[in-house]
Amino acid sequence: MLTLSQKDHEQLRGDHGPAAKMAMSIVARMAEVADATELLDITGAHIDSTVYIGEAGLEFAERLASLGAKVSVPTTLNVSGLDEHHWREWAVPSEWARQAHRQMVAYQSMGTIPTWTCAPYQTEMRPSFGQQVAWGESNAIVFANSVLGARTERYPDLFDICCAITGRAPAIGLHLTEHRAGELLFRLIDIPEHLTQSDDFYPVLGHLIGKASLDKIPVIEGITVQPEEDHLKAFGAAAASSGGVAMFHMIGITPEAPTREQAFQGKSPVKTIHVTMDDLRESRRALAHTDSSKLDMVVLGSPHFSLAEYKRLAPMLEGKRKHPGVKFLVTSSRAMTQLADRAGFLKPLQSFGAQITVDTCILTSPMLPEEIQNLMTNSAKFAYYAPGLLGKKIAFGSLEDCVHSAVAGEIVRDEARWAK
Repeated sequence: MLTLSQKDHEQLRGDHGPAAKMAMSIVARMAEVADATELLDITGAHIDSTVYIGEAGLEFAERLASLGAKVSVPTTLNVSGLDEHHWREWAVPSEWARQAHRQMVAYQSMGTIPTWTCAPYQTEMRPSFGQQVAWGESNAIVFANSVLGARTERYPDLFDICCAITGRAPAIGLHLTEHRAGELLFRLIDIPEHLTQSDDFYPVLGHLIGKASLDKIPVIEGITVQPEEDHLKAFGAAAASSGGVAMFHMIGITPEAPTREQAFQGKSPVKTIHVTMDDLRESRRALAHTDSSKLDMVVLGSPHFSLAEYKRLAPMLEGKRKHPGVKFLVTSSRAMTQLADRAGFLKPLQSFGAQITVDTCILTSPMLPEEIQNLMTNSAKFAYYAPGLLGKKIAFGSLEDCVHSAVAGEIVRDEARWAK
């Protein structure tokens, strides 16, 4: 049975206003459905329901706003459906843009921080180890739990904002230590160390592990190098897309897995799965949904491009120019893009002929004109979702592969690292 605090009851009665009453009624009911016995305090939230996907989400946001809703904890906002300044450069219908902008305005009115990014861990609001937060957006959730050691469940749209308003969340799942233990052991077998240092290894491995794990917590053993933060971002995003992974452990790398025993909290794995080069090659093949070399557009930044990724991309483009028949798009947050601009990383992109879109995601905005059919990306998340959400053909490759393909005007990939 759910036990509520005095303040919870006050919010339910409407003592803190109609918006808090509405939000707490939803939080309490969802807690009962999940068999929670209590609610816990959160120190931050990230709202996924900022993306405009139709009238229902807009109506919910505007209803809360009209009731005077204000968040009670620092709250970041996920991508919107709109790049406010550049949407006219694409195929976004004006009426759709108007509705998406209304939803942005509604959420901003609640005292949120207009980060407009799917990667809130790149902002100043990045939670620290052990912090209890309520985050939406699958890649953000898995990164917070796994890489930062913060604690959040996989919160759905509309529920995340209710937690932010009340400052409370059900004490269930990954909020609790006993539910954060590893369940499946993935043991890497004879994987060359040089491959584990490449940027395309991590999305390929994440795609494989997500499909095998579904919603269980995987533990990865056998990575002997320290992955970059963007490698872990790409891994987690892939695993959260092909499966329902909300947390992973990498032994010796992620904070709750200094040893295998600690990753499993002293228990034995439910199952041990060996990962070979043949398994990885098959996972890489599965990310390509085309057998053609045709290329209309390269898409980078799913999840949003970081400052480190801008820094890595810039020298790759020096002295080069993309093929006139290929678009080259980077999606990122306004904050990372402004920092990249100050650091001089955007000039090579502009000279190359790249376009930059901020605050939104190509998967959630009707940006692409019909004639763009053949895409290439370095993101396993984007490669997984693009065929279904966008109806496009997709090729997957490393960042360097994407640059070389944009210059060549067709899909080219360096197969040497992956060859038998």
